[in-house]
Amino acid sequence: MDLPLVWSLLVLVAGLWNLIVWPRFGQRIAKDPRARDADGRPTTFLTVHLVLIGVSLLLGVLLVVLGVLTLV
Repeated sequence: MDLPLVWSLLVLVAGLWNLIVWPRFGQRIAKDPRARDADGRPTTFLTVHLVLIGVSLLLGVLLVVLGVLTLV
């Protein structure tokens, strides 16, 4: 796949950024008092954020793979 070097690096860095930032955000969300109700069950707040984090991690992986493929 042909992509200028600068764009390939940008895609790679964007993917790595997602893989670094979102897991830390997930840890903070899990500790948030809004994440669980009084009985300890997950709330909608936690569920929505876990879906957001999962999608972002998937996109991060895809961006890293795409970035590597465009560099090779």
